[in-house]
Amino acid sequence: MTQCERILRHLQDYGSITQAEAVTEYGCYRLGARIWDLKAQGVPIKSETVTGKNRYGERTCFARYSIIKED
Repeated sequence: MTQCERILRHLQDYGSITQAEAVTEYGCYRLGARIWDLKAQGVPIKSETVTGKNRYGERTCFARYSIIKED
């Protein structure tokens, strides 16, 4: 199974994914590139900027990707 297939399955099963989840779960250090690949294949993916804390407790922003659901 390719990284793109794993990322797509994760999006379908869990609804969204972040860079930290991609590294931890799939060893994918270039999530943005895999998202680009999936979009090029026609998968409708959106990104939102969310705020969290880093390992030092400092505020940081990062992207959370999810599939755009059609009504």
